[in-house]
Amino acid sequence: MGLVYSEPACQSAYDGDVHLLYKLLHHDSSHLNVHDRHNGDTPLIAACRHGNLRAVRYLLDNGADVQLTNELQKQRQSASLMKAVLSSNVNVDAVDYKGNTALHYVCQMKSHRLVPLLLKRNADTNVQNNDGETPLDIATRLKFKKIVHMLKKTQ
Repeated sequence: MGLVYSEPACQSAYDGDVHLLYKLLHHDSSHLNVHDRHNGDTPLIAACRHGNLRAVRYLLDNGADVQLTNELQKQRQSASLMKAVLSSNVNVDAVDYKGNTALHYVCQMKSHRLVPLLLKRNADTNVQNNDGETPLDIATRLKFKKIVHMLKKTQ
């Protein structure tokens, strides 16, 4: 079934219902960046959470604020979603409550496809999280040799 949101804009973004999103935003543009009262997700986060690329693109094209976070202050991304978000003015070095950047997370996930996307946008490889680890430290600790090589190449 998936998540159930209290905010109709978040639910329609999560469901990938761009037609309903259009109706909601046309009626009241404040729905574009509304926070769901249960988890703080915005429509953009909800669309990313469920991998709805059409909804992500629609929200970005209509000026969704890419700097807003939910209660956990992070989002999940696939390569297509990451490309869409990175085509906006998102801060690639934004940190969450653990001090992690997107680069920290994609290194932890061993994502050979997402690391280059962030590096292409000049993600800072020297940011230390709350544990004092850089993305390179994480990749080294987890023995992800290909990612270690990618990160060292940028230094």
